[in-house]
Formats: sequence, structure tokens, C-alpha cells
Amino acid sequence: MDVFNVYQNNYLILLAFLCLGVLLPVVALFLARLLRPHKPSDAKYTTYEGGNDPVDDSRVQFNVRYYMFALMFVIFDIETVFLYPWAVAYDKLGVFALIEMLIFVVMLLIGLIYAWKKKVLKWI
Repeated sequence: MDVFNVYQNNYLILLAFLCLGVLLPVVALFLARLLRPHKPSDAKYTTYEGGNDPVDDSRVQFNVRYYMFALMFVIFDIETVFLYPWAVAYDKLGVFALIEMLIFVVMLLIGLIYAWKKKVLKWI
């Protein structure tokens, strides 16, 4: 019976956090809707372009190369996110972590060489 009460108590805590997780955002959004100023006008519903009236359609087709360039930036940006904590804790990690990081960097280097061969890094 004592074990059952412990598990029941854990489920009550989980239920309380679940209720708070759902209730707090709903209450916050409801209070924000009540307290905000609401004065609609036609000017508020137009597209903002630095004070100028919109001229063209906003759906412009871009070259795929720009997306590839952005993806390459994200990949190598994430590389630095993984390398920094590894470099800070290098003394404590040992040889196995060094080998893992070398494999990671080699895989990124292979990706860079592939992108270079496909001319993804050529801007224009």
C-alpha cells in the first residue's frame, strides 16, 4: 500500500504541472486580450514596408543557391555550437571523445568538399 501512495503522489504532481502548463498560457492570453487597446483601422491591416505602399506581390521566386548557402551556414554554425563545449571539457573527456570529434569534423569536411564541388558556395 505504501508503494501505491508514492506512485499516486507522483501522478498528482504530474497532473498539477500539466494543468499549470495548459492553464497559465490560456489565462495569460485571455488577460492580454482583455487589457490590450483595441482600435482597428484600415492602416493597421496593410502590409508594412518602411512606410511605403506595397508595390509588387510578396511571393518572389528566389534562386535555390541562396537556400543552399543558408543551409551551409546553419550546418557550420551548429558545428561551432558542438565544438565549443567539447573544447572546454577536453581534459576530462579523454581519447574516445577526441576520436568522436575527429569523426564529426571529417564528416563536416566531406560535406564542405561536396558543397565546394557542386559550387554551392559560389554566391553569384
